[in-house]
Amino acid sequence: MSKVTVVGAGNVGATCANVLVTNQVADEVVLLDIKEGVAEGKAMDIMQTASILNINTRLTGVTNDYAMTEGSDVVVITSGIPRKPGMTREELIGVNAGIVKSVASSILAHSPNAIIICVSNPMDTMTYLLHKEMGLPKNRIIGMGGALDSARFKYFLSLALKANATEVEGIVIGGHGDTTMIPLKRYAAYRGIPATSLLPAEQLDKVAADTMVGGATLTKLLGTSAWYAPGAAAAQVVAAVLHDQKKLISCSALLEGEYGEKDLCIGVPCILGKGGIEKVVEFDLNDEEKELFHKSAEAVHKTNAALA
Repeated sequence: MSKVTVVGAGNVGATCANVLVTNQVADEVVLLDIKEGVAEGKAMDIMQTASILNINTRLTGVTNDYAMTEGSDVVVITSGIPRKPGMTREELIGVNAGIVKSVASSILAHSPNAIIICVSNPMDTMTYLLHKEMGLPKNRIIGMGGALDSARFKYFLSLALKANATEVEGIVIGGHGDTTMIPLKRYAAYRGIPATSLLPAEQLDKVAADTMVGGATLTKLLGTSAWYAPGAAAAQVVAAVLHDQKKLISCSALLEGEYGEKDLCIGVPCILGKGGIEKVVEFDLNDEEKELFHKSAEAVHKTNAALA
């Protein structure tokens, strides 16, 4: 029996739970929130689709009762306040750090062997905080941001190429921030054909620029942070771990010399399986990409310093 807990029943957490249930990723999913009735209500609503969609996964909503999360294989942390228009992810650090610390201790008490997936913003810094608070092996804590950023990159690439998004390759590394993420244009492709040979340089540059402000664009349109793609991206990471898929997905990982950086969590290509982050894959970056990555790492270090 496989079990996943999603902490935080806001838009992102509830969407993640819905995708996990609809795709029957786990046998059991627990959706937990601090606000009375919210997780229970959303779980009930989702489970009322079971007979319609032929779902066998069991979803339970609970209010702040971590005993119900006992023995989870994977725990997704989405809790924290979302962005409002004009806010950066970094501006959330004070409030969300306190929430994430509290969640971390509660998780460890009931699921000491779980793989932890961090969604809370600022995601790279919250992932780093989890490493410091939980003291787990570095492979067991994963930041989701790169999975979402890469999905957005592939979306904008598919529009520019007038192609099916499932046939487009694209990966984003670096910090999960509007100015720190790095869409790797040189590695973008359509069915093996480099995007650099299919799109003019200025159009590919626009695809990258649109990707970088993808979250801010949606926040401006919606009045709050996006949730469908973030929730689905978190569920994608859960599935890769729980089903030992050995998928290459960009995730925020604790680096210890890889890409010339250490003592920070930042988006890099990772092989995900039952051990969590089973390998950090080092792409052959050119000088320009290396410089962008170094600047991104500096920005993440600066945000991390605000934790002290």
